[in-house]
Amino acid sequence: MEDLIYLDYNATTPLAPEVLEAMMPYLTNWYGNASSSHLFGQRIADAVKKARGQVADLIDCDPNEIVFTSGATESINLAIKGVLQDRLDDKRHIVTVQTEHPAVLDVCRFLETRGYEVTYLPVQPDGLLEVEDFRRALRSDTALATVMLVNNETGVIQPIQKLAELAHEVGALFMTDATQAVGKMPVSVDDLDVDLMAFSAHKFYGPKGVGGLFIRSQSSRKIWLRPIIHGGGQEHELRSGTLNVAGIVGMGKACQLSGDQMEVDALSISKLRDTLETALLKIDQAFINGSKEHRLYNVTNITFPNLDAVMLVGLSKNIAISNGSACTSFVLKASHVLKAMGLKDDEAFGALRFSFGRNVHSSSVDYVICEMREIIERKKFVK
Repeated sequence: MEDLIYLDYNATTPLAPEVLEAMMPYLTNWYGNASSSHLFGQRIADAVKKARGQVADLIDCDPNEIVFTSGATESINLAIKGVLQDRLDDKRHIVTVQTEHPAVLDVCRFLETRGYEVTYLPVQPDGLLEVEDFRRALRSDTALATVMLVNNETGVIQPIQKLAELAHEVGALFMTDATQAVGKMPVSVDDLDVDLMAFSAHKFYGPKGVGGLFIRSQSSRKIWLRPIIHGGGQEHELRSGTLNVAGIVGMGKACQLSGDQMEVDALSISKLRDTLETALLKIDQAFINGSKEHRLYNVTNITFPNLDAVMLVGLSKNIAISNGSACTSFVLKASHVLKAMGLKDDEAFGALRFSFGRNVHSSSVDYVICEMREIIERKKFVK
């Protein structure tokens, strides 16, 4: 679609040309298995090693603390289930937040069927977790607390460093889903003091089907992680299976590019987001969902009361926007994130997420503003 204007970068991003170029040799001539012992395999293993270092440089960790996976959902499953399964102690309590991604919430619900207890904390109307609520939820039998760094629907940034500190005070491990943060904002696992962190390459101009899990090794907090996939013992025996070499190389290159371009991206993209947001908030009764002070620069979530966002998305045929998380967009129910923030069903159903990236231009933003105003004024989709 040549005329498509894409404003759904939180769902996925286009593959950067430099990333595709880095991947191509490993899709064609250098097709060997990284686990093979011959020279051909060793050449492939060297490429994986280089990529592991590029990922580690972006998030400020040791390369050996990275486990490659198929994406953030697998990383989250490995982190939560890996920490909790087969525990020999009585720590069977988990603390999380109602606005987490389904990848976290569904794992927690699954573990509840296996006898674990989960506390799902509420958030304030601005989407931020109240730190004191988190403190009170922690117990002596809390094994793990998991709070996402940046919310995928609103862009709200949680105070992860403080939350991790509180979790560690009671002897619990702390995990964060950083899928919407890595590659877009500075992320240092040491500054955050997290024990586990999940992320995915396709959120920052890398390929789909590859992601990573940071597992802290240099710490007095011992992390006993059990694998959920068994087989050949790859990835420190935590994630068996033939490595997706081309994908891993692509993610490494995407990490390098993100580190080099992050400041420029933040400056240019935030201006475009603010331009669109300012214009759309002039529409009668429109309001922003989530904190304006504590959110990522590339996303805005706006409610247009009494309007049906699903129908609006359909009418905007050449504009790619979202009425919620891409992972739940086929489920016709109000966003659990917005509901947790106190929105009524009709307000949540009237919400649209606009998320920006490198390839968005000011002329595209101007077009979207005009198109949104025209569609809303025609009121073709009033409930």
